[in-house]
Amino acid sequence: MEIKRDSYLEQLKIRKDNGMIKIITGIRRCGKSFLLFVLFKKYLLESGVDHDHIIEIALDGIENEELRDPKKCYRYIKDAMKDEQKYYLLLDEVQFMPRFEEVLNSLLRIGNIDVYVTGSNSKFLSSDIVTEFRGRGDEIRIYPLSFAEFYAVFDGDFDDAWEEYMIYGGLPQVVKFSVERQKAEYLKNIFNNVYIKDVVERNRIQNVDEINTLVDILASVIGAPTNPTKISNTFKSERGLNYSNKTISNHIDYLAEAFLISKAERYDIKGRKYVGANRKYYFSDIGLRNARLNFRQQEPTHIMENIVYNELLIRGYNVDVGIVDVFEKSSEGKKVHKQLEVDFVVNQGSQRYYIQVAYDMTSEEKQMQELNSLRNISDSFKKLVIVNGTKKPWRNEEGFVIMGMKYFLLNADSLEF
Repeated sequence: MEIKRDSYLEQLKIRKDNGMIKIITGIRRCGKSFLLFVLFKKYLLESGVDHDHIIEIALDGIENEELRDPKKCYRYIKDAMKDEQKYYLLLDEVQFMPRFEEVLNSLLRIGNIDVYVTGSNSKFLSSDIVTEFRGRGDEIRIYPLSFAEFYAVFDGDFDDAWEEYMIYGGLPQVVKFSVERQKAEYLKNIFNNVYIKDVVERNRIQNVDEINTLVDILASVIGAPTNPTKISNTFKSERGLNYSNKTISNHIDYLAEAFLISKAERYDIKGRKYVGANRKYYFSDIGLRNARLNFRQQEPTHIMENIVYNELLIRGYNVDVGIVDVFEKSSEGKKVHKQLEVDFVVNQGSQRYYIQVAYDMTSEEKQMQELNSLRNISDSFKKLVIVNGTKKPWRNEEGFVIMGMKYFLLNADSLEF
């Protein structure tokens, strides 16, 4: 089964021969190597590049252990270049090489090589793009399969695919398993033996129980605002453990640097400023989140919200959580301050969208709850509500766009309706 990753492949095609180092980042097992060594290599060959002008090195393989030495790796690449024609270097999991920045900078000075590297840790890559490559590094972030990519290879109808995706997520290997038990065991196994192990070893964490418990807490509160102080208090009250705010904050950063989670900042829409007190945390793959909780905590609203958040990131939007301050009269006639929430404030260039995600909007009370925050935003940017199901988009009498999850996920330009 070959899963197409057309949007990422197109990004590589556009950047081909642009004189910069193409750096493909993302969580481990999300398909970076497949994109580079299978899909992009196939494109190069079909474009007329000779096989011996494609240099492939997978640094996470034991067969290439010697090439983790930066000098040996550089010499190997130079020796593979036999003429003045263009060569294409595909270098996988570059963070396994110490001083990899020096190797890449040296390669930039060679005129007939085009360099593509992958990495699974933003601390190793994103910061170095700025400080080491000085505008010569070009980052492409890839994610686990979007629902549209997943659905394209799923053997079944939308409802079955949606249920499967909400439970097991979009890691490419999971899609290839036909038995549910295989999917569940795979997700639980790689969480502990790949992701957590990577974070612990890379950051030299001494107390593994702490970060394991932190992951469990974050998995339990997706879609809910929280902060290190709240989490620290939870440890003290429920477990009798002293887990400091600073350590929790550092550990959250480590999880984000490994692309396991993303942080959504809170944005005061009327005040036009960020509010740093609480953030929301979402998992880069909902299947990993569910596996962490042993598939017990299946709240469809929060899972939908996490999936929508990831989809917006995949489409290249900047995504925050919105808050709207309002004053309402109480039953006694007094002014009462309330803070309403908009699930997502979505920006791209000069465009902005306000999005609510609702599993169910059948009752009047639920409609009031979901729409009230949108009603209190005075600007003219588009306001949308994404609901569970297959409804095609329509506008209500207030001008808000209501659309089903199916339309949103399967139409890349769905926000433009």
